[in-house]
Amino acid sequence: MNNCLLMAEIVQAPQLRYTSDNQTPVAEFVVQFPGLREGDPSSQMKVVGWGNLAQDIQAQYQAGQRVMIEGRLAMNVVERSEGFKEKQVEMTVQRIYSVSDLSTMPMAPPPAVATPTASPSPAASRPAAPAAPAAAPVEPASYDDIPF
Repeated sequence: MNNCLLMAEIVQAPQLRYTSDNQTPVAEFVVQFPGLREGDPSSQMKVVGWGNLAQDIQAQYQAGQRVMIEGRLAMNVVERSEGFKEKQVEMTVQRIYSVSDLSTMPMAPPPAVATPTASPSPAASRPAAPAAPAAAPVEPASYDDIPF
């Protein structure tokens, strides 16, 4: 399954257009993300959203905004006017979040923490019930375990 998650900055505002056959909304914009190492140039990528998501993107996002985008990557071959073919990466977005909105994303609740009480309760003097047996720890997979 081809699915990736990227944090990037919108450098070209989303443009909304409609398909000619059934008027499906399509939003296109360009994002930029830094190079992998210090001194590497930043990279740009075209992002495309479809349907209701396209309308939401055009209404809620603008150039300069940092976003987290999730979607599928594709490589397109484009014929250049100079007479050669160039490969360009394109992402079809499935979900998009403003980085400032990440604090409002639903997340798993934090684990319960026991708080000490000032005076012991009668239940505290009773012996505790035996705990359920712990599951055996799972060994992390090593690169040798990968079948390809």
